[in-house]
Amino acid sequence: MKFLQFIAVIALATGAVAQAAQKGGPTPAGEYPTKPVRILVGFTPGGGPDITARYLAQKLTEEFKQQVIVDNRPGAGGTIAANLTATANPDGYTLLSVSSAHAVAPAIYDKLPYDARRDLMGISLSAVSKYVLVTSPSGFRSLKDLFAAARAKPGSMNFSSAGVGSGTHFAGELLKSMAKLDVVHIPFKGIPEALAEAMTGRVQFFMAPIANAVPQVRDGKLLALGVSSLKRDALLPDVPTIADSGVPGYDAILWFGLVTTAKTPAPVIAELNREVKRILSEDDVKRRWAPIGLEPSPTTPEGFDKLIASDIATFTRLAKAGNIKAQ
Repeated sequence: MKFLQFIAVIALATGAVAQAAQKGGPTPAGEYPTKPVRILVGFTPGGGPDITARYLAQKLTEEFKQQVIVDNRPGAGGTIAANLTATANPDGYTLLSVSSAHAVAPAIYDKLPYDARRDLMGISLSAVSKYVLVTSPSGFRSLKDLFAAARAKPGSMNFSSAGVGSGTHFAGELLKSMAKLDVVHIPFKGIPEALAEAMTGRVQFFMAPIANAVPQVRDGKLLALGVSSLKRDALLPDVPTIADSGVPGYDAILWFGLVTTAKTPAPVIAELNREVKRILSEDDVKRRWAPIGLEPSPTTPEGFDKLIASDIATFTRLAKAGNIKAQ
């Protein structure tokens, strides 16, 4: 009798597993992945989230022997792709490549269809980059001069950004807050337009992603006054940090990473994290990313979640102080 009961239990368990598989439920530990994996990108091709996603997709495909596909779903500051991921089956087959904008969205949208902390979970940070404060070569020669001019005539100076809620916007807002500056934000369509306005002097400065500004700085079309990290950057080694130029502690980092649907099984998260860390430790990624200002920076899933939560809190504070809302 006991043997027959045992057989019945096994049969029921097997049926449950089969039903879960048919419904797209979590993959049993040790069997991931058994089908193609999709990495959603909430922006158009060519930006940091897309570049990092495509590199990781190529390497993961080689390791998993399953196709890892990059799927660009641009719109609404990345929130369309984020919502698709938040509502996907928690099985590890839908990932999301995010940037710092992922932490900005909860700060500037009155209502999102998902909760960035509750409905999504980190896999790993993939890369970090920096901003550099640039101005027209005919403008200020140092941050000290720029700050002095801004404080002498509050509200008379402008800074450009790649749009309301962009990383370049919030890097400027953080500078305003920490340096106690009264300067006016002027949003533009994207990075090229914001750079052009700084080059001509129609705006006094722009917190540019460093890779986008280096060519113009080297050609003398822009003057770099300070980098946003606590340490100098190898792409512009002669440019001091903003923290060392009158704003102690200023640290604005542009980051990229992978997240997925909350409640994805821990073994799947661990497998993805392990592979991302392995890929980002190889010399090849450093050679490819260094010229475009990206530094491989893998973390634990918990470490990435902590970074996202910390930035959401910071951006929310800045958004409330500046009455910043999505347009």
